[in-house]
Amino acid sequence: MRQVILDTETTGLSWEKGNRVVEIGCVELLERRPTRRHFQRYLNPEREMEPGAAEVTGLTWDFLRDKPLFHEVAQEFLDFIRGSELVIHNAAFDVGFLNAELARLGPEYGRIDDHVIGVLDTLALSKQRFPGQRHSLDALCKRLGVDNGHRTLHGALLDAELLADVYLTMTSGQGEFSLGAEAGENGTSRAAETVLRPLAAVVRRGILPEEAEAHAQRMAGIAKKAGGTVLWGSEA
Repeated sequence: MRQVILDTETTGLSWEKGNRVVEIGCVELLERRPTRRHFQRYLNPEREMEPGAAEVTGLTWDFLRDKPLFHEVAQEFLDFIRGSELVIHNAAFDVGFLNAELARLGPEYGRIDDHVIGVLDTLALSKQRFPGQRHSLDALCKRLGVDNGHRTLHGALLDAELLADVYLTMTSGQGEFSLGAEAGENGTSRAAETVLRPLAAVVRRGILPEEAEAHAQRMAGIAKKAGGTVLWGSEA
């Protein structure tokens, strides 16, 4: 399966009030492995940044004024995500902004859903896995042991890279798949070269006592790392 981890930065919080996309960042996963292919563009929003957005992104109108307009990169962006499953944190926000940008270009561009096979919202996934806890990207990085010490400002590509690590860790339980790890011979990170087998390939059989003990120790370790809440660690 081809997945694209996507994030955007915007001039403000509401596309309904005329706010615009100022950065798109995407990283590609193929069969859950980072391919090191990415898409990143800064965009001229044709308006000023709102103060709050400027503060968290560090982006200014002076920096953005000579960047391409959305219509100049739209086809390249759509070609990059086409046929993939999008993985987005708080997907309604990003998809809403991108659909608003596409609508400005005309009906022939369609909507994001017309170009992808689906959208997975990691915010909803986090709420299922860690009920009652914080679900921001920073909180998930801390909970799952993903290094985000270099994230002093929000940036679409940086946040997409962090979200890729968070998503792979949150859905595999196998530790970090760092996009910054040493590359293997095929260009993917060595950390990403070991991936869980599909569940359908696991043969069902009786559990040996020593396996049950090892499982209990593993669950305790995951629970400690996850702040004490592991849904799959309790008995049905």
